[in-house]
Amino acid sequence: MAAKRSRAPGRPDGSDASGRAGKPPMGARVAAAGSIVVATATLATLALLTARDLLYVTGSLLTGALGISALWIAATNRRWRWWAAVAATLLVGGAVAILVIDRRGIVAVSVALAGILGAWALGTVALRWEVRRVLDERWHPVPAARRGVVIMNPRSGDGKVARCNLVDEAGRRGIEAVVLETGNDLAQLAEDAAARGADALGMAGGDGSQAVVAAVAAAHDLPFVCIPAGTRNHFALDCGIDRSDPVKALDAFGPARETTIDLGEVNGEVFVNNVSLGLYARIVASAEYREAKQRTVAEMLPDLLGPDAGPPGLTVDGPDGPIHGAQVVQVSNNPYSLSSLSGFGSRPRLDTGALGVATLSIHRPSDLNRLIALEVAGHPERYEGWRQWTTGELVVMDSPPVAIAADGEARLRTPPLHFVIRPGALRIRIAHGQPGASPAFLLAPVGVSTLLGLSRIVRGRPSGIVPPDLRAGSLEDDGCYGTRATPWST
Repeated sequence: MAAKRSRAPGRPDGSDASGRAGKPPMGARVAAAGSIVVATATLATLALLTARDLLYVTGSLLTGALGISALWIAATNRRWRWWAAVAATLLVGGAVAILVIDRRGIVAVSVALAGILGAWALGTVALRWEVRRVLDERWHPVPAARRGVVIMNPRSGDGKVARCNLVDEAGRRGIEAVVLETGNDLAQLAEDAAARGADALGMAGGDGSQAVVAAVAAAHDLPFVCIPAGTRNHFALDCGIDRSDPVKALDAFGPARETTIDLGEVNGEVFVNNVSLGLYARIVASAEYREAKQRTVAEMLPDLLGPDAGPPGLTVDGPDGPIHGAQVVQVSNNPYSLSSLSGFGSRPRLDTGALGVATLSIHRPSDLNRLIALEVAGHPERYEGWRQWTTGELVVMDSPPVAIAADGEARLRTPPLHFVIRPGALRIRIAHGQPGASPAFLLAPVGVSTLLGLSRIVRGRPSGIVPPDLRAGSLEDDGCYGTRATPWST
């Protein structure tokens, strides 16, 4: 197996060795200063135009200031973009209405509108430099592969390979397509492709298949291309690949962008997403699971965790010593933003060099109803018996053969199970035009797109729109992995 790859020179955010973000470029500082000046001048103009009545002055200042701030949020924050856009429209409309009611002419209205829009445009330019820098430095351009090979599983995703005509699409791009047939050894097909001189390996299929081919690519130090042709394609989601367009993903074999990410490993077997042990793996094995995850979990939990359930038998190395009797253990390749026992949300990064670990323990029969209610609400992390942490390795021991679900594929394994993270093990390519970041990275808090962030940029400091844990490529152990993330506006 190839030695661990070192990361590209420099930090992913342009920060120095201490983890401090690089200074804003002069253009961003000028734009931030201009935005503050224009916003201040606009508010002063509104106050002057409505100076005859204190009520009008107060109303114009509030609507103008809040309107500008809402416009900044709408431009830089995906999570609240539409709410902020509606609020901005109403607030700016309110500022204009105050001028009209106060019998100010079209010139006054035009000046106010120009000032508000000018402050918005300059502020947006200033606030977005950090996000652009993080993504631009995370991914670097690479030339087209000379001999790309993609393996395709025609049974994945209810026949997505055939529906999207991926074999012909690959041929048009000069990519060799290898169709996986019944009885084929997927790993051997990938090894054969590497032996034939492939300089890029791809997989069109589900996450379990992605892990097999990614392991071969990593072993031969070949770039890997993920084609989202499975059912849910969680790996593609966190790589920043548009899951709705498998054909576009093939363009990663052409001139593209590349970075290195981590791989998880359990007893020598690579996984790209997560491995679940215990009762969750039994849920995954059910026929109903793939069609209705949350409902299946809620229906099966009472039987699996009730008084007639067998002993869990899972012992895990916890951060403060062994954890005994855990009914669920989930180990992920980098920490997730958790939304449900039935499946994680997404990962802000795939290069933190750490496994994400979560365990669930039911202490009393009465806890079951609370757990189910929190699961249905999408907040199982609020349950008292739920623990999360990060680590470089983990051992699960003292158990008979246990059901595990590795990247959604159910199987039996005999402990001890030794989990490790392989930092920077995989080179991965994505096509130009792909987002290049997961939803957990793209969703941002509201409080950063404000005057405070702009004033920081003017002083030559980061605005705060990209949290330090995402800039430095590691997540702080604060118990809320992925809840703070970064916006990206296209």
